[in-house]
Formats: sequence, C-alpha cells, structure tokens
Amino acid sequence: EVQLVESGGGLVQPGGSLKLSCAASGFAFADYPMSWVRQAPGKELEWISSINSGGDSPSYANSVKGRFTISRDNHNDTLYLRMNSLSPQDTAVYYCAKCWVLCSRDRDSWGQGAQVTVSS
Repeated sequence: EVQLVESGGGLVQPGGSLKLSCAASGFAFADYPMSWVRQAPGKELEWISSINSGGDSPSYANSVKGRFTISRDNHNDTLYLRMNSLSPQDTAVYYCAKCWVLCSRDRDSWGQGAQVTVSS
C-alpha cells in the first residue's frame, strides 16, 4: 500500500522559511516522479512543483519559482520542499503526491497534507 506522510508544517512569519518533508513507503520511490500540491482556504488545488525520479529535473509553478525548492532523497524515500520568502498568500494545506504535474486526486496517491500558516 502506498503511503505518503507529510511533516514540517506550522506557523511562520512573513518572510520566513519552512521545509516540508514527505516520507514515502509501499512503492519503489526512486522510480517515480513526485509533486507538491497545495490548497489555500476556499480555493482550488494548485500544483506548485514536481521532480523527476532522478531528482535532477524540477519544475515549478510561476507563483513559487525562485522561492521554493523541491528535492528528494532516493536512499531514504523522502521528498522535500524548501520554502523561502513566505507570504500570507502561501498559507495552505500542502500535499505531496505520486505524480508529475497533472496530479489527480482520483488517480494518484496523495498524503494527508501539512498545514502551513504564514502570519505575523
């Protein structure tokens, strides 16, 4: 059974940084692309970043490009999202998902989500 467990969320001040982790199990992590998707209060899901299986080809949404960095550790089956220069607009539940860019709740495996709140 595929399991994805996010951690590292919390409350951070505007301009601050946070690093999310996603521990994967139940599948050959190193063989699959992975993604981060977020959902802000009252808004639709927003894809923010994907990374290929080898970890050398990341892709970012314009809204986070230059501020967020996706990475992965294939030895420890863990996906990461480093978030810098956070603003209140980044407040959302952040999900890791086993997919590439066009992630589907119905088709792909998702974690339970990690709340990130950016507020002073």
